[in-house]
Amino acid sequence: MKIKPFKLERYFAQYEFSVKYLLSSSDCDGLVQSELLEMADDETRQIWNNLTLGYTESLGHPLLREEIAKLYRDVSTDDCLVVVPEEGIFIALNTILTSGDHVICTFPGYQSLYEIAEGLGCEVTQWRPEEDNGWRFNPDFLEKSIKPNTKLIVVNFPHNPTGYLPSQEDFQRIVDVAKAHNLYILSDEMYRFLEFETTDRLPSACEVYDKAVSLFGMSKTFGMAGARIGWVVSRDKELYKAMATLKDYTTICSSAPSEILSIIALRARDKIIERHLARIKRNLTLLDNFFEEFKDKFEWVRPKAGTIGFPKIKGDANSLEFCQDVVKKANIMLLPSTVYDYDDKHFRLGFGRENMPEALEKFREYLSKEKK
Repeated sequence: MKIKPFKLERYFAQYEFSVKYLLSSSDCDGLVQSELLEMADDETRQIWNNLTLGYTESLGHPLLREEIAKLYRDVSTDDCLVVVPEEGIFIALNTILTSGDHVICTFPGYQSLYEIAEGLGCEVTQWRPEEDNGWRFNPDFLEKSIKPNTKLIVVNFPHNPTGYLPSQEDFQRIVDVAKAHNLYILSDEMYRFLEFETTDRLPSACEVYDKAVSLFGMSKTFGMAGARIGWVVSRDKELYKAMATLKDYTTICSSAPSEILSIIALRARDKIIERHLARIKRNLTLLDNFFEEFKDKFEWVRPKAGTIGFPKIKGDANSLEFCQDVVKKANIMLLPSTVYDYDDKHFRLGFGRENMPEALEKFREYLSKEKK
């Protein structure tokens, strides 16, 4: 397989650990390990204190898979495979697809979701949103794009980078199209449970369709990106078996400490999610005011879920040049839309971090100076 460089990751590698302010990060603040351990119950505290650093079970720790299954309706531990999140995409696509297959994928998006398919020799159709309609992914396009060799629909909701979340009706239409044509669905759900209104929460794809694979993990919603724990869930037994078999050629098994820390976090998930959502909503209010103040410079479509939005730059400015100037003059990292191969007029902005108000104020100072 030959795949292109991962533009987003290469851009982050330039600045992520050197700039003062990250105003483009898509995760919530990382949990402090000592604080997380205080959330442990008697069982997990004992496991942690007696943990040996040997190999772990390839499918994932049984208790971890139990907690994962509790996040879903009508899903058992036997449907849950613990992976590194990026690995889950790689395994699922390599299991489902062969050269010559046709894939329809939401776009822009996380590059792995379509780049791996192209690297396998597949044809990929980009399903682009309607920015003027709140970044809606119109299911009409999906229905018109089915070909005789279509095998897979890839979706990402809540969406990276726009923060879009479909209505229940639109999501059901996606599932219905897949069912009607006997297609697989790969559903990237890494920002699940960060819906601003719980009534907007969609069912997981694996709950409503047997040929769906749902991807989730600890990185975004739970503030544990450094644990490198995620999972894929599918009720398709043959597909699950094939993914588990392929994992023997990737990570084989997960980090023992990371698995136990993830069990602790999932058992305390309501507390963690509540705290993250409170911060997100606070930061969103600040962003609403900010974009009203600078409405002459930016267009802002308010996200419906997650930790990121995708503002548009008005005028002639190029997003890459703009973001690089902000890094240079304000020590703030924003993510240009050019890393998504989307256009050169947008940038990704993250609002899941505690220091976002401070970073936003520095951004305001930069813009005010540039006005003069």
